[in-house]
Amino acid sequence: MQLAFSTNAYLNFSFDDAVTRVAGIGYQGVEVMADVPHAWPAFMLPEQKQGLRDALHKNHLAISNVNAFMMHAVNDARQHYWHPSWIEPDRHYRQIRIDHTTRALTLARELGAPCITTEPGGPVEPGASWSAALKLFVEGIKPVADHAQKEGVLLLVEPEPGLLIETADQFLEFMQHIDSPAVGMNFDVGHSYCVGDDPATTIPRVAKYIRHFHLEDIAATRVHQHLIPGDGAIDFLAVMRAIKSIGYDGWLTIELYPYVENPDEAATRGLKRIKEALASA
Repeated sequence: MQLAFSTNAYLNFSFDDAVTRVAGIGYQGVEVMADVPHAWPAFMLPEQKQGLRDALHKNHLAISNVNAFMMHAVNDARQHYWHPSWIEPDRHYRQIRIDHTTRALTLARELGAPCITTEPGGPVEPGASWSAALKLFVEGIKPVADHAQKEGVLLLVEPEPGLLIETADQFLEFMQHIDSPAVGMNFDVGHSYCVGDDPATTIPRVAKYIRHFHLEDIAATRVHQHLIPGDGAIDFLAVMRAIKSIGYDGWLTIELYPYVENPDEAATRGLKRIKEALASA
């Protein structure tokens, strides 16, 4: 397994500065944020894409994943990560999410990234039916999955507290409606803990769909606030044993976007603690 750090903790730095710092700390890869200020796909010129490649090459880093979840560039007042969602009531607004994800898949192929991550349907509108929202999500994601397959990039849905798909059971229900080999799961350890799914026992249940991991800690309250691994209540030794037990040998990306004021410290402490857990597992 290889360890990466997400550039979404480096919002106050250019992409070049971010990857230079991540490489200096000792990571093997980075998760590229497909958003401002790093790689918003809608407005990237060929020269800018080459700049990303050059920065990665200079620092001997690979890409673990392209994070297409966040959409700060749209600047929706409700929430910069979740909106526009796949299940917006307005179909034209849904299309913004669809177009962004399609562009992110193409960007991933151009950069040589294996996968992108996206939100699991967005928040369900008050009074709306969960089943109807799931149907809308499936309808929206199917043509994007076709595009993913053509680009040779995996489209990974990431269960998230408070959104349409929160739990492993809900994800498994979603996958009953999807037959594309390009669609898989980004297993976020902290999100799993937040919704009451013990990560160590849940990982084997959804193992056949997992293509990438996000790692962060969560407090014992299970409130969705990303913490540096070791600062919360998650048993990372048990998590690493579970990951090893399913034969996973891909990327583990530490995602600590709340630490924008001191991302170097968060990245350094996170790397140390995950390495220790891996060595002990």
